[in-house]
Amino acid sequence: MEKLTQQEEEAMQVVWQKAPAFVKDFLDAMPEPKPPYTTLASTIKNLEKKGYVQGEKMANSYRYSPLIKAEEYKAKFMKGFVKDYFKSSYKDLIAFFAKEEKISADELKEIISMIEKGDNK
Repeated sequence: MEKLTQQEEEAMQVVWQKAPAFVKDFLDAMPEPKPPYTTLASTIKNLEKKGYVQGEKMANSYRYSPLIKAEEYKAKFMKGFVKDYFKSSYKDLIAFFAKEEKISADELKEIISMIEKGDNK
């Protein structure tokens, strides 16, 4: 699975929310400032070439659906992120956020509880 650019990730977020839909529907759902229609259409075509979406011809337009689930992409991206920045150590990742005060003790306790219960899905 190829890593997406920021622009492609933003488009995929909308695809995952709205699909199956047309480029115009995706554009309407995007936050401001919205990209030009032609830019989004090109981005969607790139996503199709990369195997992330599938276009289905309907009359004189295409309706797009995701081929990859959001959770699947997140898992792959996070695995690579932790590998590249934290030497594959999720413990180091959590320690980083704790040191930066981005995660509280209560949140850590909740995570531990989820792990102990096996409720980490």
